[in-house]
Amino acid sequence: MTMSRPSGQMDLSIIIINWNSKGYLRECLRSVLAGTCGLKLEILVIDNASYDGSAQMVAEDFPGVSFIQSDRNLGFSGGNNQAARQAIGELLLFLNPDTIIEGDALAMLVQTLRRLPEGGSAGARLLNIDRTLQTSCVQSFPTILNQVLGCDLLYRWFPRSKLWGRAALFEDSEEPRPVEALSGACLMVKREVFDRVGGFDEHYFMYSEDTDLCFKIYQAGFKSYFVPAALVVHHGGGSSQKARSTFSNVMLRESVYRFMRLHQGRVAAVSFRALIGISALIRLPLAIIIWLFQRGIGSETDAPVRKWFSILRWSCGMEAWASKQ
Repeated sequence: MTMSRPSGQMDLSIIIINWNSKGYLRECLRSVLAGTCGLKLEILVIDNASYDGSAQMVAEDFPGVSFIQSDRNLGFSGGNNQAARQAIGELLLFLNPDTIIEGDALAMLVQTLRRLPEGGSAGARLLNIDRTLQTSCVQSFPTILNQVLGCDLLYRWFPRSKLWGRAALFEDSEEPRPVEALSGACLMVKREVFDRVGGFDEHYFMYSEDTDLCFKIYQAGFKSYFVPAALVVHHGGGSSQKARSTFSNVMLRESVYRFMRLHQGRVAAVSFRALIGISALIRLPLAIIIWLFQRGIGSETDAPVRKWFSILRWSCGMEAWASKQ
Protein backbone atom coordinates (compact mmCIF):
# COMPACT_ATOMS: atom_id res chain seq x y z
CA MET A 1 0.00 0.00 0.00
CA THR A 2 1.43 3.37 -1.03
CA MET A 3 1.21 6.02 1.67
CA SER A 4 1.91 9.73 1.31
CA ARG A 5 3.10 11.77 4.27
CA PRO A 6 4.29 15.28 5.06
CA SER A 7 7.99 15.61 4.33
CA GLY A 8 10.27 15.35 7.35
CA GLN A 9 7.48 14.34 9.70
CA MET A 10 7.05 11.21 11.79
CA ASP A 11 3.92 9.36 10.65
CA LEU A 12 3.14 7.38 13.73
CA SER A 13 4.13 6.91 17.36
CA ILE A 14 3.17 3.51 18.76
CA ILE A 15 2.80 3.48 22.54
CA ILE A 16 2.70 0.17 24.43
CA ILE A 17 2.23 -0.11 28.20
CA ASN A 18 3.92 -3.15 29.71
CA TRP A 19 3.07 -4.73 33.05
CA ASN A 20 4.40 -8.26 33.49
CA SER A 21 3.80 -8.95 29.79
CA LYS A 22 7.29 -9.77 28.55
CA GLY A 23 6.26 -12.78 26.46
CA TYR A 24 3.34 -11.02 24.84
CA LEU A 25 5.41 -7.88 24.31
CA ARG A 26 8.04 -9.71 22.26
CA GLU A 27 5.44 -11.10 19.85
CA CYS A 28 3.65 -7.75 19.67
CA LEU A 29 6.81 -5.88 18.71
CA ARG A 30 7.68 -8.47 16.07
CA SER A 31 4.26 -8.07 14.48
CA VAL A 32 4.50 -4.26 14.55
CA LEU A 33 7.89 -4.24 12.86
CA ALA A 34 6.67 -6.73 10.25
CA GLY A 35 3.66 -4.55 9.44
CA THR A 36 5.20 -1.09 9.08
CA CYS A 37 4.26 -0.90 5.37
CA GLY A 38 6.76 1.88 4.70
CA LEU A 39 5.46 4.09 7.49
CA LYS A 40 7.90 6.32 9.31
CA LEU A 41 7.25 5.40 12.91
CA GLU A 42 8.65 5.18 16.41
CA ILE A 43 7.80 2.68 19.11
CA LEU A 44 7.73 3.61 22.79
CA VAL A 45 7.31 0.95 25.47
CA ILE A 46 6.63 2.15 29.00
CA ASP A 47 6.93 -0.34 31.85
CA ASN A 48 4.57 0.36 34.75
CA ALA A 49 7.03 -0.69 37.47
CA SER A 50 6.74 -4.41 36.74
CA TYR A 51 10.51 -4.89 36.24
CA ASP A 52 9.78 -8.18 34.47
CA GLY A 53 12.92 -8.27 32.34
CA SER A 54 11.33 -6.49 29.40
CA ALA A 55 13.93 -3.72 29.47
CA GLN A 56 16.75 -6.16 28.73
CA MET A 57 14.68 -8.06 26.17
CA VAL A 58 13.80 -4.88 24.26
CA ALA A 59 17.40 -3.63 24.37
CA GLU A 60 18.73 -6.91 23.00
CA ASP A 61 16.04 -7.86 20.48
CA PHE A 62 14.60 -4.48 19.47
CA PRO A 63 17.34 -1.86 19.80
CA GLY A 64 15.35 0.70 17.80
CA VAL A 65 12.50 0.70 20.35
CA SER A 66 12.50 3.35 23.09
CA PHE A 67 11.98 1.85 26.55
CA ILE A 68 10.70 4.01 29.40
CA GLN A 69 11.00 2.57 32.91
CA SER A 70 8.53 4.02 35.39
CA ASP A 71 9.32 3.55 39.07
CA ARG A 72 5.60 3.31 39.91
CA ASN A 73 2.46 1.94 38.32
CA LEU A 74 0.93 4.90 36.51
CA GLY A 75 -2.07 2.93 35.30
CA PHE A 76 -3.39 2.85 31.75
CA SER A 77 -4.10 6.57 31.51
CA GLY A 78 -1.01 7.82 33.28
CA GLY A 79 1.37 5.54 31.40
CA ASN A 80 -0.07 6.42 28.02
CA ASN A 81 -0.04 10.14 28.79
CA GLN A 82 3.59 10.05 29.93
CA ALA A 83 4.71 8.24 26.79
CA ALA A 84 2.59 10.52 24.59
CA ARG A 85 4.43 13.55 25.96
CA GLN A 86 7.65 12.09 24.55
CA ALA A 87 6.14 10.95 21.23
CA ILE A 88 6.67 12.99 18.07
CA GLY A 89 4.31 11.26 15.62
CA GLU A 90 1.53 12.93 13.67
CA LEU A 91 -0.65 10.05 14.86
CA LEU A 92 -0.59 8.11 18.13
CA LEU A 93 -1.41 4.41 18.39
CA PHE A 94 -2.16 3.11 21.88
CA LEU A 95 -1.58 -0.63 21.68
CA ASN A 96 -1.86 -3.41 24.25
CA PRO A 97 1.19 -5.68 24.55
CA ASP A 98 -1.01 -8.78 24.13
CA THR A 99 -1.91 -7.87 20.54
CA ILE A 100 -0.58 -9.04 17.18
CA ILE A 101 -0.82 -6.75 14.15
CA GLU A 102 -1.84 -8.55 10.97
CA GLY A 103 -0.84 -7.51 7.45
CA ASP A 104 -1.16 -3.83 6.66
CA ALA A 105 -3.55 -3.02 9.53
CA LEU A 106 -1.36 -0.11 10.66
CA ALA A 107 -1.41 1.47 7.20
CA MET A 108 -5.20 1.07 6.98
CA LEU A 109 -5.71 2.92 10.26
CA VAL A 110 -3.31 5.67 9.23
CA GLN A 111 -4.95 6.03 5.83
CA THR A 112 -8.42 6.25 7.43
CA LEU A 113 -7.48 9.15 9.67
CA ARG A 114 -5.61 10.95 6.90
CA ARG A 115 -8.41 10.83 4.36
CA LEU A 116 -11.24 11.65 6.78
CA PRO A 117 -10.74 15.17 8.14
CA GLU A 118 -13.56 14.70 10.64
CA GLY A 119 -11.91 11.55 12.00
CA GLY A 120 -10.37 11.89 15.42
CA SER A 121 -9.68 8.24 16.23
CA ALA A 122 -9.71 4.85 14.53
CA GLY A 123 -9.77 1.26 15.72
CA ALA A 124 -9.22 -2.19 14.20
CA ARG A 125 -11.31 -5.34 14.13
CA LEU A 126 -10.09 -7.27 17.17
CA LEU A 127 -9.98 -11.05 17.00
CA ASN A 128 -9.58 -13.70 19.65
CA ILE A 129 -6.78 -16.22 19.18
CA ASP A 130 -9.32 -18.63 17.62
CA ARG A 131 -10.15 -15.92 15.03
CA THR A 132 -13.59 -15.21 16.47
CA LEU A 133 -14.67 -11.60 16.74
CA GLN A 134 -14.23 -9.59 19.93
CA THR A 135 -17.44 -7.59 20.03
CA SER A 136 -15.92 -5.29 22.65
CA CYS A 137 -13.79 -3.62 19.96
CA VAL A 138 -16.63 -1.13 19.42
CA GLN A 139 -18.93 0.13 22.13
CA SER A 140 -21.65 2.64 22.90
CA PHE A 141 -21.26 5.44 25.39
CA PRO A 142 -22.59 4.27 28.78
CA THR A 143 -26.21 5.09 29.58
CA ILE A 144 -28.36 3.89 32.44
CA LEU A 145 -30.42 1.80 30.03
CA ASN A 146 -27.60 -0.01 28.23
CA GLN A 147 -25.76 -0.66 31.48
CA VAL A 148 -28.73 -2.10 33.35
CA LEU A 149 -29.97 -4.19 30.40
CA GLY A 150 -26.55 -5.30 29.18
CA CYS A 151 -26.14 -9.08 29.35
CA ASP A 152 -24.89 -11.84 27.04
CA LEU A 153 -28.39 -13.07 26.28
CA LEU A 154 -29.66 -9.71 25.01
CA TYR A 155 -26.39 -9.13 23.13
CA ARG A 156 -27.03 -12.39 21.23
CA TRP A 157 -30.73 -11.72 20.63
CA PHE A 158 -30.34 -8.10 19.51
CA PRO A 159 -26.74 -7.70 18.29
CA ARG A 160 -27.54 -4.69 16.07
CA SER A 161 -29.43 -2.74 18.73
CA LYS A 162 -28.39 0.89 19.10
CA LEU A 163 -28.18 0.27 22.84
CA TRP A 164 -24.92 -1.66 22.45
CA GLY A 165 -23.40 0.44 19.64
CA ARG A 166 -22.14 -2.69 17.83
CA ALA A 167 -24.10 -2.58 14.55
CA ALA A 168 -20.95 -1.66 12.58
CA LEU A 169 -19.47 -5.06 13.44
CA PHE A 170 -22.14 -6.82 11.39
CA GLU A 171 -22.04 -4.74 8.21
CA ASP A 172 -20.89 -6.50 5.03
CA SER A 173 -18.84 -3.52 3.85
CA GLU A 174 -15.19 -3.20 4.86
CA GLU A 175 -15.34 0.59 4.62
CA PRO A 176 -14.62 2.51 7.84
CA ARG A 177 -17.78 3.09 9.86
CA PRO A 178 -18.37 5.81 12.50
CA VAL A 179 -19.01 4.41 15.98
CA GLU A 180 -19.33 5.89 19.44
CA ALA A 181 -16.37 4.33 21.22
CA LEU A 182 -13.41 2.08 20.42
CA SER A 183 -11.38 -0.36 22.48
CA GLY A 184 -8.15 0.94 24.00
CA ALA A 185 -6.43 -2.33 23.05
CA CYS A 186 -5.75 -0.78 19.63
CA LEU A 187 -6.71 2.88 19.44
CA MET A 188 -5.19 5.34 16.96
CA VAL A 189 -5.72 9.06 17.58
CA LYS A 190 -4.64 12.18 15.74
CA ARG A 191 -2.02 13.91 17.85
CA GLU A 192 -3.63 17.33 17.53
CA VAL A 193 -6.98 15.89 18.65
CA PHE A 194 -5.41 14.01 21.57
CA ASP A 195 -3.77 17.22 22.78
CA ARG A 196 -6.92 19.25 22.26
CA VAL A 197 -9.04 17.01 24.49
CA GLY A 198 -6.36 16.73 27.18
CA GLY A 199 -5.35 13.10 26.62
CA PHE A 200 -6.54 10.29 28.86
CA ASP A 201 -8.28 11.20 32.12
CA GLU A 202 -6.00 9.96 34.91
CA HIS A 203 -8.79 9.95 37.50
CA TYR A 204 -9.89 6.51 36.31
CA PHE A 205 -8.21 3.67 38.19
CA MET A 206 -9.04 1.03 35.58
CA TYR A 207 -11.60 0.61 32.78
CA SER A 208 -13.50 3.24 30.74
CA GLU A 209 -10.41 5.35 29.97
CA ASP A 210 -10.81 4.56 26.26
CA THR A 211 -14.55 5.30 26.30
CA ASP A 212 -13.92 8.57 28.11
CA LEU A 213 -11.32 9.61 25.52
CA CYS A 214 -13.67 8.77 22.62
CA PHE A 215 -16.43 10.76 24.29
CA LYS A 216 -14.17 13.79 24.61
CA ILE A 217 -13.21 13.38 20.95
CA TYR A 218 -16.92 13.34 20.10
CA GLN A 219 -17.52 16.45 22.20
CA ALA A 220 -14.72 18.21 20.33
CA GLY A 221 -16.55 17.65 17.03
CA PHE A 222 -14.62 14.64 15.70
CA LYS A 223 -15.67 11.07 14.93
CA SER A 224 -14.30 7.66 15.90
CA TYR A 225 -14.04 5.14 13.05
CA PHE A 226 -14.12 1.36 13.14
CA VAL A 227 -11.92 -0.03 10.34
CA PRO A 228 -13.15 -3.61 9.74
CA ALA A 229 -10.43 -4.49 7.22
CA ALA A 230 -7.67 -3.77 9.75
CA LEU A 231 -7.17 -7.00 11.72
CA VAL A 232 -5.49 -7.27 15.12
CA VAL A 233 -5.42 -10.38 17.31
CA HIS A 234 -5.99 -9.58 20.99
CA HIS A 235 -5.08 -12.39 23.35
CA GLY A 236 -6.65 -10.89 26.44
CA GLY A 237 -10.10 -9.97 25.20
CA GLY A 238 -11.97 -13.22 24.82
CA SER A 239 -11.10 -14.96 28.07
CA SER A 240 -10.55 -12.01 30.38
CA GLN A 241 -14.22 -11.08 30.59
CA LYS A 242 -15.17 -14.63 31.55
CA ALA A 243 -12.42 -14.80 34.16
CA ARG A 244 -12.88 -11.37 35.72
CA SER A 245 -12.18 -11.21 39.42
CA THR A 246 -14.65 -9.80 41.92
CA PHE A 247 -12.45 -6.73 42.17
CA SER A 248 -12.45 -6.05 38.44
CA ASN A 249 -16.21 -6.61 38.16
CA VAL A 250 -16.78 -3.96 40.79
CA MET A 251 -14.21 -1.62 39.30
CA LEU A 252 -15.92 -1.89 35.93
CA ARG A 253 -19.09 -0.47 37.47
CA GLU A 254 -17.12 2.09 39.45
CA SER A 255 -15.55 3.39 36.24
CA VAL A 256 -18.95 3.69 34.54
CA TYR A 257 -20.23 5.54 37.62
CA ARG A 258 -17.30 7.95 37.30
CA PHE A 259 -17.97 8.41 33.58
CA MET A 260 -21.60 9.27 34.23
CA ARG A 261 -20.69 11.60 37.09
CA LEU A 262 -18.25 13.48 34.85
CA HIS A 263 -20.30 13.64 31.65
CA GLN A 264 -23.96 13.14 32.59
CA GLY A 265 -24.24 14.62 36.06
CA ARG A 266 -24.72 13.44 39.62
CA VAL A 267 -28.39 12.44 39.17
CA ALA A 268 -27.55 10.06 36.33
CA ALA A 269 -24.63 8.56 38.25
CA VAL A 270 -26.64 8.00 41.45
CA SER A 271 -29.54 6.55 39.46
CA PHE A 272 -27.15 4.17 37.72
CA ARG A 273 -25.74 3.00 41.04
CA ALA A 274 -29.20 2.42 42.50
CA LEU A 275 -30.48 0.50 39.48
CA ILE A 276 -27.36 -1.67 39.41
CA GLY A 277 -28.10 -2.49 43.04
CA ILE A 278 -31.67 -3.50 42.15
CA SER A 279 -30.33 -5.61 39.28
CA ALA A 280 -27.92 -7.34 41.68
CA LEU A 281 -30.76 -8.02 44.13
CA ILE A 282 -32.64 -9.80 41.35
CA ARG A 283 -29.68 -11.72 39.96
CA LEU A 284 -28.10 -12.80 43.26
CA PRO A 285 -30.84 -15.28 44.28
CA LEU A 286 -30.80 -16.75 40.76
CA ALA A 287 -27.02 -17.13 40.96
CA ILE A 288 -27.36 -18.90 44.33
CA ILE A 289 -29.97 -21.32 42.95
CA ILE A 290 -27.79 -22.15 39.93
CA TRP A 291 -24.74 -22.61 42.18
CA LEU A 292 -26.63 -25.01 44.48
CA PHE A 293 -27.86 -26.98 41.47
CA GLN A 294 -24.34 -27.23 40.05
CA ARG A 295 -23.02 -28.46 43.38
CA GLY A 296 -25.65 -31.19 43.29
CA ILE A 297 -24.33 -32.50 39.96
CA GLY A 298 -20.70 -32.30 40.99
CA SER A 299 -19.76 -29.00 39.34
CA GLU A 300 -19.06 -26.31 41.91
CA THR A 301 -18.39 -22.66 41.10
CA ASP A 302 -19.57 -19.77 43.23
CA ALA A 303 -18.05 -17.04 41.04
CA PRO A 304 -21.44 -15.59 39.93
CA VAL A 305 -22.60 -15.50 43.56
CA ARG A 306 -19.47 -13.65 44.67
CA LYS A 307 -19.72 -11.32 41.67
CA TRP A 308 -23.27 -10.16 42.30
CA PHE A 309 -22.81 -10.04 46.08
CA SER A 310 -19.83 -7.69 45.64
CA ILE A 311 -21.73 -5.57 43.12
CA LEU A 312 -24.64 -5.32 45.54
CA ARG A 313 -22.28 -4.21 48.31
CA TRP A 314 -20.74 -1.65 45.95
CA SER A 315 -24.15 -0.23 45.02
CA CYS A 316 -24.83 0.28 48.75
CA GLY A 317 -21.46 2.00 49.29
CA MET A 318 -20.08 -0.93 51.29
CA GLU A 319 -17.18 -1.76 48.97
CA ALA A 320 -15.19 1.29 50.00
CA TRP A 321 -11.96 -0.06 48.52
CA ALA A 322 -13.43 0.18 45.02
CA SER A 323 -13.42 3.97 45.03
CA LYS A 324 -10.20 4.41 46.97
CA GLN A 325 -7.80 2.19 45.08
